[in-house]
Amino acid sequence: MNSIARSVCPVCLKAIPAHHETIEGNTYLLKECPEHGAFKTVVWRAGTSFKEWSRTKIPSQPKTPFTAVDRGCPYDCGLCAAHGQHTCTALLEVTWRCDLGCPVCFASSGKKAAPDPSQAEISQLLERVELASGFCNIQLSGGEPTMRDDLAELIALAKKRGFPFIQLNTNGLRIAREEGYAQRLAEAGLDSVFLQFDGTEDAIYSSLRGRPLMAEKRAAIEALSQAGIGIVLVPVVVPGLNDHNLGAILDLAVQNSPHVRGVHFQPVSYFGRYPQAPGDEERITLPELMDLLEVQSGGAVHAADFQPPGCEHSHCSFNGNYMVTEEGGLTKLSAGGKCDCAPRPAREGADKAKSFVKRQWAGVKQSLPMAGALEDDLGRFISRAASHSLAISAMAFQDAWTLDFERLRGCCIHVVSPDGRLIPFCAYNLTSMDGETLYRGKCNGPIPS
Repeated sequence: MNSIARSVCPVCLKAIPAHHETIEGNTYLLKECPEHGAFKTVVWRAGTSFKEWSRTKIPSQPKTPFTAVDRGCPYDCGLCAAHGQHTCTALLEVTWRCDLGCPVCFASSGKKAAPDPSQAEISQLLERVELASGFCNIQLSGGEPTMRDDLAELIALAKKRGFPFIQLNTNGLRIAREEGYAQRLAEAGLDSVFLQFDGTEDAIYSSLRGRPLMAEKRAAIEALSQAGIGIVLVPVVVPGLNDHNLGAILDLAVQNSPHVRGVHFQPVSYFGRYPQAPGDEERITLPELMDLLEVQSGGAVHAADFQPPGCEHSHCSFNGNYMVTEEGGLTKLSAGGKCDCAPRPAREGADKAKSFVKRQWAGVKQSLPMAGALEDDLGRFISRAASHSLAISAMAFQDAWTLDFERLRGCCIHVVSPDGRLIPFCAYNLTSMDGETLYRGKCNGPIPS
């Protein structure tokens, strides 16, 4: 199977023709730059075929495009009028400082950090998000957002402006160490935490994050649980480093239900300086993750349980929803398998995704069941599913070797740049082999009024 695509040269980031080619069940992205030669990278390996996983969506123009279509994808991001999906999550970097120096950092936060944006500037950026996309979900990120002492004020600011769901992207270190900190964030209106969580073994953190962190991760989970903030564990999956530990991560999530609301796996992507192209053995694809989850969970989850997304491009992610049983097992709630549905509007998928994230990833609201509601098996099941659901998902971010313009135009996760543009996550973080960026660090003009 071959399909036509467009991509960039990993050396110069110029737009070049590309195509997908499936060989013995594995799908590769092939492209050739007239100046820098040919590139071939695996993007889909094993499991359900690349073609079977595909879903067609009817593109939906952004509510308020900020940039004109001029040079073409991916050079007009802001969003431009040719983008095919609304904003589901707007990611706002509130600091570029960090208390770790991870080699897999999207934000390159180990470098000398620029000054933090002021509260007034954050307010202006939230205004831009509302204008561009309405009241979508907000993720506060960085750097490490907890480096700001006014983080609770920023959360309250976003809530006051009308954004219904506020999530924090964090390594959890300050939450683990500072008594009462998680509670202050909860009182400010924080709904959920995307907790960096690469495994259950200190050796994994020593390799990925520079030091053992398991004790701090457990303490952060405990503090967030007590504060009633929903927790999503977010492992970056690196072949040969922590891909053996996926089942153990699921086990820990189940043990900490209902406070842990989901596990969101992220196959490693290669941003930054890579003079030599990463080999295919250094990549792990979505179907491989699905298969590993089935094996390492002992069959508690199955690859066939997972389904393509309704919001972003189908080859960007997978998801499945489960109930944690009283015995500590998992029962599937969502339907999986093939779908022969007609194409649906992209906006519809974005609206459903925003609603699902707000409902699933927030902390569980403690309430008593209605009288008589638990008298039969169905009532008990409904009550248990409402409080002890667990979402298992994965997102495959694109780098200079895997970037596909079709996928990029279907992106629903948009970084709010310092100059007020909304830029698809993979475009914002894109780097050439020598570390040259396309957008990050180059969007520092004044915020339009």
